[in-house]
Amino acid sequence: MITHVDDFLQESLKKNADKIGFIDEFSKLNKKEYSYKEFDIEAKKVASKILSLNLHKEGVLILLPKSTACLISFFAVAKSGNFYTLIDEKAPKERILKVIEILKPRLLITSKSLNLDLKIPYTIFTEDFSSFKINEKALSEAKANHIDTNLLYVFFTSGSTGVPKGVSIAHKSVIDYTFWVCESFKLKASEKIANQAPFYFDNSILDIFSSIKAGATLHLLPNALFAFPNKILDYLKIHKISFIFWVPSVLIYFANTKALDNFKLSSLKKVLFCGEIMPNKQLNYWRKNLPKTLFANLYGPTEITDVCSFYVVDRKFSDEELLPIGKACKNTELLVFDSNLKLIDSKQVGVKGELFVRGTSLSLGYFRAKDKTEQAFLQNPLHDDYLDLVYKTGDIVAYNEFGELLCFGRKDNQIKIAGHRVELGEIESVINSHENIKNSACIFKNENILCFYESDEELNLKAFLRDKLPSYMIPRTFIRVDKFKLNDNGKIDRKALKNEF
Repeated sequence: MITHVDDFLQESLKKNADKIGFIDEFSKLNKKEYSYKEFDIEAKKVASKILSLNLHKEGVLILLPKSTACLISFFAVAKSGNFYTLIDEKAPKERILKVIEILKPRLLITSKSLNLDLKIPYTIFTEDFSSFKINEKALSEAKANHIDTNLLYVFFTSGSTGVPKGVSIAHKSVIDYTFWVCESFKLKASEKIANQAPFYFDNSILDIFSSIKAGATLHLLPNALFAFPNKILDYLKIHKISFIFWVPSVLIYFANTKALDNFKLSSLKKVLFCGEIMPNKQLNYWRKNLPKTLFANLYGPTEITDVCSFYVVDRKFSDEELLPIGKACKNTELLVFDSNLKLIDSKQVGVKGELFVRGTSLSLGYFRAKDKTEQAFLQNPLHDDYLDLVYKTGDIVAYNEFGELLCFGRKDNQIKIAGHRVELGEIESVINSHENIKNSACIFKNENILCFYESDEELNLKAFLRDKLPSYMIPRTFIRVDKFKLNDNGKIDRKALKNEF
């Protein structure tokens, strides 16, 4: 029975002890390659050191760049019976201090090169990992006392009040999710996975744990390298990468620059994406260049362990169509309710409502924030017979004629104008179908819809939209940008747009 994510590592260790499981050619910390055996030994050393500090189910703060050292830290913390929180090492100190105030960690894992002074009682440096001694007895006791509802990690997302929200995820949720990924996409030990997502972003959960369960090889690619599509694609080709799970912004950028024109990626068999709406125009470019590759659109907020629905792209789409987010993952239920909490079923094609999710994937709530937890995790509106929590996603969806869900964007991106309810994401999907548009973002400000678009030239988008959208949905103002500013997760920074204009 699998109850601890370390069980995945131990199973792969039995079958592939000497196989290289982790490659980071760009690392400045620790080794660039680790076999499964080497990785486990290093994690045991660090876990033993943590156990000597007598922490008990506490949050361990990790401040490290994406690296094998960071992965070792994750597993070391988990092996010790504690849970981890990773913060971007380049994050503003003010944000780091806000997280520390909530988490109250007694242990920091970091690198001496970062030269941090955060007044945390204990610090473990990556430079000392190899010098620690393994305490098998302490490790065995920690494992024996573990249950799968213990926390594995707490990821902090931005809160609307400026106070970060710590999404608390248990081992059982990651285990369930990992089984689903490996079964649904047939991951094997021969798989070579190229990681794009930062490790403080929940998309990385799929890469890390699915790779380890399958006994595959995980390649870590630094975030900065994705500004150079040719370098990334050259890496995929040389290393015969077979599987990627990237945010749409990266796939869009590569399509806009026609980067695939000069590369034949014959080994790339599976392309998954998640995090925001993927425009079909750019997806069609990828599909044209990789006709034998599986493409899948995954959807889910951080609060449900990364993904709760998926759609394997199995038919043609025009550039202006909206790509479905599909149907529920195994052991997950998706419920759509109208504003009166009346259920909308799959026969009610095109009727929009808010998506609620239930299942093992649900977060255990926001860390030390009971009020916020109660606002987002509600009793199932369909009954009051027993405790049955659902997560209120805040996303507007509707069923199509295939029984698949379409996502129109955030409820807070739903506006009311001229008496009509409008989803800004629906406007963006039409604008993105223009042949000269690289990407777009709409915001609602001062009772007007503003559209920002990324293009090499000024475009007459009002004329383009005239026969495609009702007049009340056509933005009042269009502003061209050379390149969108992205947030830490690789998505368009909409807050910055609202603040700047």
